[in-house]
Amino acid sequence: MDCVFCSIISKKSQAVHIFENEEFIAFMDKFPINPGHTLVLPKKHCQTIVDMSIEETGKLFGLSSHLAKAVIKAVNADGFTLGQNNGEAANQIVPHVHVHIVPRFSNDSEVGRWPSRKTASIKDLNDIAAKIRKYVEPISL
Repeated sequence: MDCVFCSIISKKSQAVHIFENEEFIAFMDKFPINPGHTLVLPKKHCQTIVDMSIEETGKLFGLSSHLAKAVIKAVNADGFTLGQNNGEAANQIVPHVHVHIVPRFSNDSEVGRWPSRKTASIKDLNDIAAKIRKYVEPISL
């Protein structure tokens, strides 16, 4: 089975990038829950988080926290949710470990329920990504 995220990592498919180093990549979700919805993942293909070492998992979540600061500033969010699903039963759509950074806004849903996903235009994704990249501070993992 072809992995859509591995295809993005290998540059065979396109994505709107936020961050990249030797081990990790972050890009905009094409079907965002809210503007700024970002995916953070290891370049090494691991299907679920239990396939990763403790060190790799720590780096993934450390980077996710670091990038969340930039996402929140860029879209002026009131909060954020970090999401990470493992396996079909947990609603993992792409079988490659990834963390969702979902900006949340005080008025984005009723009683804390998830807002509906939308299809974002490439222009909107690029505009938001450019704002996020301005706030990404250097990090060494």
